[in-house]
Amino acid sequence: MILASQETIRRWTEAGAWGHKTLLDHFRFHVRKTPDKICLVDPLNKEALVGLKPEKLTYAELARAADAVAEGLLAKGYGKDDIFMVQIPNVWELAMLYLAISRMGGLISPMPMQWRASELEFIAGITEAKAILTVESFGNFSHGEMAEKVKAKQASIREIIYLPEIREMTKGPVTGKLNDIVIDANDVFTLSWSSGTEAEPKGCPLSHNNWICQANLCFEMAPISWGDNLITAGPLVNMASIGTVYIPWLIGGGKLVLHHPFDGPSFVMQLMAEEIHYTLLVPAVVNALLKHPMVDKFDFSKMRAITIGAAPPSLWSVQELKRRWGIDFANIWGQNEGTANVASGYDIPDMEMRLDHFLYNGPGSRWTKTGTLMAKYVSMKLVNAAIPGGPKKEGEVGELWYRGPNVIPGYFKRPDLTAKAFDAEGYFNTGDLFQLKDNECIGFFERSKDIIIRGGFNVSAQEVENMVLGHPKVLDAAAVAMPDEVLGERTCVYVVPKPGETVTLEEVVAFMKEKGLAVYKIPERLEIIEAIPRNPVGKILKKVLREDIKKKMGTP
Repeated sequence: MILASQETIRRWTEAGAWGHKTLLDHFRFHVRKTPDKICLVDPLNKEALVGLKPEKLTYAELARAADAVAEGLLAKGYGKDDIFMVQIPNVWELAMLYLAISRMGGLISPMPMQWRASELEFIAGITEAKAILTVESFGNFSHGEMAEKVKAKQASIREIIYLPEIREMTKGPVTGKLNDIVIDANDVFTLSWSSGTEAEPKGCPLSHNNWICQANLCFEMAPISWGDNLITAGPLVNMASIGTVYIPWLIGGGKLVLHHPFDGPSFVMQLMAEEIHYTLLVPAVVNALLKHPMVDKFDFSKMRAITIGAAPPSLWSVQELKRRWGIDFANIWGQNEGTANVASGYDIPDMEMRLDHFLYNGPGSRWTKTGTLMAKYVSMKLVNAAIPGGPKKEGEVGELWYRGPNVIPGYFKRPDLTAKAFDAEGYFNTGDLFQLKDNECIGFFERSKDIIIRGGFNVSAQEVENMVLGHPKVLDAAAVAMPDEVLGERTCVYVVPKPGETVTLEEVVAFMKEKGLAVYKIPERLEIIEAIPRNPVGKILKKVLREDIKKKMGTP
């Protein structure tokens, strides 16, 4: 299924950004080169997840399994451009299905395990998917029963294929008939979905060429190297895990270790036992590892680097990573739509600056002349209706618009949303606010809907969160606006204390004042919570917290 226009294909091909090699071609190269190398490792808790023993597969074993499943789907009558909804946790069979479905000409649409009937029914309707591949149950919930109900409502769905049948298909014949199927580098490889915390999920189709460009940017800007052992701590369904771990593994030829749902002890064991070189983590996990009571016993000497995403990291955490194990970090920002930017030690060597500085490939920026892939192919601009021509002075804020060969051609079957998201020049409106920084950089300011406006001052919730996360008694934190009759909004911070600790508002305020934070940014209410609510891809559910604080305050 090719969704990019011929004009777009021509432009990026002539520019050298897109080629004719597919992700399957990259994978097969490593199958031929190192067939007996272990390439895929199950989570340690696979038996608890799906009732099966953990396994490790070589490149040859994985290639054969993928081809057998691809032929099995063909034998069932499925064909080119058929869409398969897949809701399976992080086990090797899920990683294999990306290859198998693409190999037979189909299109995988992966979904978080936490999604329920409303999301599945919406996606089934808009995609006209031909089958749902899932598990009978997971986490005390019957995914099989849910899938059957969705099937009953959606005529396009022919069957539900459960994990045992998928495993049986991996043992089927491989006759060579797949060699007659032509997969184009511009065919869509994945149809992932926006997180959908505020509205219906939006389909984000990314082709082989889109993904290869994204991976090349990671190899260039993030601390990922060919042959690295990689681990994914999040669900293999979105940009964070597919873009920064799965695709670099397919291209780089290393080892992919699966993990999720997140479990601290087993994650630490995997990092050490599998000699992981690189991963992507959210700040909360980094803080939890560093504040673990047995942190002095962790041997992460093989780990070279971590990218930290979903929110900017705290200075304390990245200093600790470097001090304890010599682990470098990169600050990463991205979206399922394909937009991405990475601040690494290559371009921003100063660690403190790297926390909130990204390269800005905007009009006239010196970064556009560096000769990097980012400079060659990606361009950006900041838009602010109140500033004619957009922000130009340090400190000014605008919405980031982004154009590059890694971006979706449009939202799947939603021309209305696509028209709003892209301008006439092909720039995509990320919806995120960035601030012009020194050194011709930009810093993530906030999602526009998450800004706390206190008496006319804009407060970045994430800046508050980063400061609070530095408190020695705090394990996790989230800041949201609470309504105020005088100032409009004030800041409320939700805090998860470290085990055995208690945290008070007075302690947090004193800590933040000592750090020199502006008075208007200081939280004025603290709520203790057992866990910060997050969506399946790790982002804080601010809407849930905003509604919670309104309810507690008795305001509409």
